[in-house]
Amino acid sequence: MGEFVRLEVDAGVGTIRLDRPPVNALNNQVQAELAEAAKEAAERDDVRAVILYGGEKTFAGGADIKEMAAKSYVEMQRFGTALSESLTLIAELPKPTVAAITGYALGGGLELALTADRRVAGDNVKVGQPEIQLGIIPGAGGTQRLARLVGPSRAKDIVFTGRFVKAEEALAIGLVDEVVAPDEVYAAAHRWASQFVNGPAVALRAAKIAIDAGLDMDLRNGLKLETQLFTGLWATEDQKRGMQSFIENGPGKATFEGK
Repeated sequence: MGEFVRLEVDAGVGTIRLDRPPVNALNNQVQAELAEAAKEAAERDDVRAVILYGGEKTFAGGADIKEMAAKSYVEMQRFGTALSESLTLIAELPKPTVAAITGYALGGGLELALTADRRVAGDNVKVGQPEIQLGIIPGAGGTQRLARLVGPSRAKDIVFTGRFVKAEEALAIGLVDEVVAPDEVYAAAHRWASQFVNGPAVALRAAKIAIDAGLDMDLRNGLKLETQLFTGLWATEDQKRGMQSFIENGPGKATFEGK
């Protein structure tokens, strides 16, 4: 368990919890601890879905600007690469993930939220990529994951202006998927995550890989990947359980072991 990032597990749901007051700024240590939490969540069989959470006040206010400003070019190359790799570990978690966004998700904070499969936000949140106001650009997914999520034109507007996007607009453009009252954010994220606790873990992993990796391929190769993953599930116990349950009891009644 890290000083600023910890993995909390309860009834099959893991929460990667940022806790670096006042705004969960992403510094060297937070970056390293995020990577360790992601690795642990990926490896633990008792973690079937993951929530990214920064607490009741704010998700993450961005990178630690004071620390970044003092870095040399070489030091920043190392940090930027390490941060991007840490967030990629979270994006590639082989389990459903959801970001529970409170307060602000700015700069690196929004880039962290973009790694999740789903984003739940409070109706008072503000998100954005304000790096341009510092004379730089997003460096850990803000130009890539954001454009893939909301389209290049909207991503350029958000990145070029550095403006804050409020919850209503974020929902309308698909930047977040659900907006709730501020004190309901974690509970709503938990409801979404908990539905996968007793699900077919191998099939869920395959579905995530098929969608995410397929988007980086042309359609023909994406379809080939899908076929490989689809047929490979006939080697799982859950496929046998699911189909036998369907034959005997109808749809939606199978119990899975995640094997």
